[in-house]
Amino acid sequence: MVKILIVTTSHSQMGDTGHTTGSWVEEVAAPYYILSDAGVEVTIASIAGGPVPFDPNSLKPEAVKSEYAQRFLHDNMVQDALQITPSLESMDPDNFDGIFLPGGHGVVWDLPTSTMLGAWLKQYDAEGKIIAAVCHGPAGLTGATRADGKPLVAGRKVTGFTDHEEEAVGLTKVVPFLLETKLRALGGAFSSGPDWQPYAVRDGQLITGQNPASSELVGEYILVALDE
Repeated sequence: MVKILIVTTSHSQMGDTGHTTGSWVEEVAAPYYILSDAGVEVTIASIAGGPVPFDPNSLKPEAVKSEYAQRFLHDNMVQDALQITPSLESMDPDNFDGIFLPGGHGVVWDLPTSTMLGAWLKQYDAEGKIIAAVCHGPAGLTGATRADGKPLVAGRKVTGFTDHEEEAVGLTKVVPFLLETKLRALGGAFSSGPDWQPYAVRDGQLITGQNPASSELVGEYILVALDE
C-alpha cells in the first residue's frame, strides 16, 4: 500500500501576541480524506509529537464548511490520533512514499528550523518521492537543501501563502518571515492566483498550494503524482 506521512506543526503561540495558533483544520482534513479514500495509507505525525495544536480561527463555522472539515471534526478515530501523534524523529523516512506539510501559522516557527524535517526532505528529493505542502506549509521547505547544497526550492515552481494575503490578515509584523518573500529569496519560481482562491502548482514531485482553499487541489495533485 502507498503510504504518505502528514507532518504538522507542534507550535501553538502566535509570536508574542498572546494568541494561539497551530495547524489549520481544512489543510489537514482535505488531503487526508482525498488520499485515504483513494486507498493511500495516511499517517499523521508532528514535529515534537503529542497533541496537534489547531488555530482557533480554523475551527470557526466559516472555516469548517467543507465536507472534509466536517468529517474530520466528527471522526473519533482521527481526533483520538491527533492527541497522541508520533514525533517526526520517531518515524522512518524509508517507510513512506511521500510527505505532506499542511499549514497554519504555527509551521512558520518550527518547520523551517527542524533539522530532522530538512533531512527527510533532502532524502525524498534525491529519491524522487513526493514532497507536498499547502498555505504556510511550504515554510517547511525553506530550511531544506538538495544533495548539491542548493535550496530545495531553487529554480522550482512553487506557491504558498502570499505576502498580500499575510497583509490582509494583519500578521506581517508577527510572523518571523513572509513566506512568499522567503521562497523568492531562495530562488523559487513563485506564482500565485487571486487571494483566497484555489491555486496549486506542481514541479515534478514537488507540489505546493497557496492557501486553505487550495487544500483539495493539493490532495488531488498528490494522487496524480502517485498514479504516475
